[in-house]
Amino acid sequence: MLQNYLPVIMQAMVAIGFCASMLLMSVLLGKKGSKNAIKDSPYECGMLPIGDGAPRFSVKFYLVAMLFVIFDIEVVFLYPWAVQFRELSATGNMAFYSVCGFVGILTVAYIYALKKGALNWRA
Repeated sequence: MLQNYLPVIMQAMVAIGFCASMLLMSVLLGKKGSKNAIKDSPYECGMLPIGDGAPRFSVKFYLVAMLFVIFDIEVVFLYPWAVQFRELSATGNMAFYSVCGFVGILTVAYIYALKKGALNWRA
């Protein structure tokens, strides 16, 4: 059985060896750059870099963004169920009850987010 994996193992060893040799050759043969304050400063299209590079965002922005992604993904899970609902309901009511439980959990999560003030921008 090991005979079947021998070409794969050999290819992996050649790939790892090639990567390691390229990294080693770049360290040994590459030019060493000189460091100074002007070259290490960020380039700002000819402007002097003043202040922070990126503005700080409120934590509320990230919280709302995460809630949007979570609830958006949940809608993606509901779409295939809605497309197949007619076929699923022909076999019984289990598909309907399972999605009711799913939407119920989402409703509880939404109410929890509202109670915690996750969507309140003024707080």
